[in-house]
Amino acid sequence: MYSWIPFWPDTAASSGHAVNTLFAAELALSAVIMLTVVVMMLHFASRYRKGSDASRADRVQKTWHFEIAWTAATLGMFLILFVYGAQIYVWLFRAPRGDEEVYVVGKQWMWKVEHPGGQREINAMHVPIDKTIRVVMASEDVIHSFFIPAFRLKHDVVPGTYETIWFKADRPGVYRLECTQYCGLQHATMQGKVVVMSGPDYARWLTTQGVHESMAEQGEKLFRAHGCSGCHGDNSTVHAPSLNGVYGTFVHLQDGSVRLADEAYLRDCILNPRSFTVAGYPPIMPDFSGQISESDLLKIVAYIQSLSGKQETRR
Repeated sequence: MYSWIPFWPDTAASSGHAVNTLFAAELALSAVIMLTVVVMMLHFASRYRKGSDASRADRVQKTWHFEIAWTAATLGMFLILFVYGAQIYVWLFRAPRGDEEVYVVGKQWMWKVEHPGGQREINAMHVPIDKTIRVVMASEDVIHSFFIPAFRLKHDVVPGTYETIWFKADRPGVYRLECTQYCGLQHATMQGKVVVMSGPDYARWLTTQGVHESMAEQGEKLFRAHGCSGCHGDNSTVHAPSLNGVYGTFVHLQDGSVRLADEAYLRDCILNPRSFTVAGYPPIMPDFSGQISESDLLKIVAYIQSLSGKQETRR
């Protein structure tokens, strides 16, 4: 839409078009205000130049109505843009249910990307065109910032929590991915690419990566290796919450609060279980903080997500 403007950066996603519209509106309003001010300056400089016969009496009485009207009008226009920008912000950072999910771990100094099918990438992310891509992000060390300029999308990746964003690419190609938060000596090298492909090409790419286990299957092995199945498994005799169908539901906690069982909640329960004890269950789950890497955590969470279609069989 704005490609005719010199130096306008590439736009390749619905998020980019929305941000472009907001930016163009702000730029146009700023240009109108600047032009108005310049014209007024030139007009008054000419009218009240030395030697002119323009009246200089009652200056305050003549201008206060105009000043109030001018201030109110510009304030109103900028408030309209503020509301519009807030709506875009909420729309961008309230991730919908995606057609595809991608998991990203930021680490000094690389982006580790993994797809639900188990396909792994370093500093690259392959996605299909015209599909809503939901990205779940975590950091293994310091704060990073996930930025795709062509999508006008940037989000900090904060240690100790999951961040979720989404995008819908509408033009095939290869687009720059970079970290925009200073994260150490080699921050400038923490770059990658997002490859937007047609549906058939993306499906072909997935099948040629030599992967034999999905993230959920790898997560099930980790789930058992860390002893989680001893309490949460279907045949367990321990009084612990069943995980079948828990993902995406609301969980009542012992302190009276209610939490949505999303990726962030599941992560918190694994690393800090005593703070998220489910109502009606004893606080006996061990703390796994520092024992499981972010990559393995994502796999375990993917496995629990895969149980969302199962019916609860335990009481």
